[in-house]
Amino acid sequence: MIVGLTGGIGSGKSAAGKYFELNDITVIDADQLAKEALDIGSQGYDQAIEYFTSSILNDADHIDRSKLRAEIFDDTDKKLQLESIVHPIVRDLMFSKISASMSPYSIVMVPLIFESQSMNSYDRILVVDCDESLQLVRASLRDSSPKELIKKIIQSQCSREERLSIANDVLPNNDTLDSLHTRVEKLHHFYLGMCKND
Repeated sequence: MIVGLTGGIGSGKSAAGKYFELNDITVIDADQLAKEALDIGSQGYDQAIEYFTSSILNDADHIDRSKLRAEIFDDTDKKLQLESIVHPIVRDLMFSKISASMSPYSIVMVPLIFESQSMNSYDRILVVDCDESLQLVRASLRDSSPKELIKKIIQSQCSREERLSIANDVLPNNDTLDSLHTRVEKLHHFYLGMCKND
């Protein structure tokens, strides 16, 4: 069984993913795979430089993700071009990791399931949900980013209602990490039960 774990920026996807990993569940982070897709020496790296030029590199010749983000943020064509480079590589990496997984089910952390309309790629969709005010605080603390930028990112993502509309399961995350951990434990046992019944 493949569970797509999604949620807006700062909602707590990574924290939830870590708690599933504590139960020896394979957790695949699509954002991490997207970074790997642009690593030095990779096909994605070469294609990105060819299109965006060396202006997106840092002093060590790695792709500077903040420069790349700024480059595509308000430019749909550039964003689509980057997606056409990264998405096929991420898909292949994801497939090989799922195939190699030995756990009863796998979690795939994907920020933009609703936006990419990729709901059919998963057996279940789990949405980590929290108030927008908390998203702002958490994301700006984590990334040391100004709140205005985080607000822009939240506005560029689908609405909370849209995200919840595709959920099979909802993981509320408006309080403590301990509470989140307890909720993940309950879901883990629920998913194990589903796997046994398959």
